[in-house]
Amino acid sequence: VQLQASGGGLVQAGGSLRLSCAASGRAFSSYAMYWFRQAPGKEREFVSAISGSGASSSYAASVKGRFTISRDNAKNTGYLQMNSLKSEDTAVYYCAADLSYYGTASNPANFDSWGQGTQVTVSS
Repeated sequence: VQLQASGGGLVQAGGSLRLSCAASGRAFSSYAMYWFRQAPGKEREFVSAISGSGASSSYAASVKGRFTISRDNAKNTGYLQMNSLKSEDTAVYYCAADLSYYGTASNPANFDSWGQGTQVTVSS
């Protein structure tokens, strides 16, 4: 499955954005979906994950309670609703997919295919 993230932009601290991840290919619902982010000069880090059915989800401690991951398998699209944004959320956000659901143990090293990310910039 190939993925394309979109929906990033410039927002003030405390604001909200919703990212989308459009998937091409078959059997999207068989894949767990992930969001990672990479800030300048930093390593790519896990943000959130959701199982193929949507029944299970997990979040990095830094975003828990502020971000919500979801998916619409009928539309082959996943989402990341980001509320109460902080300057430290500034990064390029990437979505990824895998047949396995790793939850909070998600490691970007386990993924070898990355689509184009979307830039999120939070001004303070």
